[in-house]
Amino acid sequence: MTTAAFIPAAIGVLLTAEPRAKAAAARALAADWRAGRLAAPTLAAPTTAAATDTGAAALPLRPARPERPVLLPPSRMPKRGRGGNVASRVRLLHALAHIEFNAIDLAVDMAARFGAEIDADETVCRRFVDDWVGIADDEARHFGLVADRLEALGAAYGDLPAHDGLWEAAMATAHDMTGRLAVVPMVLEARGLDVTPDMIRRLDEFGDTASADALRVIYRDEVGHVAAGLRWLTHVATARGTTARALFHDRVRRLFPGRVKPPFNADARARAGMVPEDYEPLAEMRDQTAHPTPLA
Repeated sequence: MTTAAFIPAAIGVLLTAEPRAKAAAARALAADWRAGRLAAPTLAAPTTAAATDTGAAALPLRPARPERPVLLPPSRMPKRGRGGNVASRVRLLHALAHIEFNAIDLAVDMAARFGAEIDADETVCRRFVDDWVGIADDEARHFGLVADRLEALGAAYGDLPAHDGLWEAAMATAHDMTGRLAVVPMVLEARGLDVTPDMIRRLDEFGDTASADALRVIYRDEVGHVAAGLRWLTHVATARGTTARALFHDRVRRLFPGRVKPPFNADARARAGMVPEDYEPLAEMRDQTAHPTPLA
């Protein structure tokens, strides 16, 4: 079977701006990877980015974005709806759709940027890419679920403003694989585990079981995403002669500009492999910004 390079295929996803098309491209990337049609990333990285490059240096610092939604600073964002009426549910679901849209790129970028760096053993590298390509596939599916619910309520992704906080976290950790593993799955996505059950409960109470069911799927999958972050941070920590907890605390304190905000969903975090000693000390960090955006 003829194989194509993984990095150009990943760049194709990252440079797709239209939201539904990006989700479809991510799912196609996952299908091609699983079918063996893409070669694993390599450490041979060129110094100039170009569409034909096969190394991580070719990756864009920012992925393509549609003209809408308009991106505002987090401090200017309106509060999310609680779901008590249609307009409120649209605000809630729009915020979640934006998270899922960004999460597609975060997972693709993780696989492409760090897939060759994770280990000298190519078999291990392939397992890393397996995980993050699978997560990108999940996030694309999640985006579709939430976008469908927006459309059922007479709205669409892009109708409301959003912010760029999630990709700012990616840019802050583009140089540091352990920082990316610590901040994105183990802080932002773990925060999703904390807040999603209450959103599901409220949607059920307001009679929007279809939206609640979409969030139930997302919540279930989030546990595995957080677990993947911990698993690979543990892998790197062991190779470096330290612990995942020490590495996690160090990277979050240096690279995450907020604090890890309680209350915590200890049960869901435990299912992902995290214990209170992992995250509770980080709740004492000085809150430098607005609350972190949970990554669903």
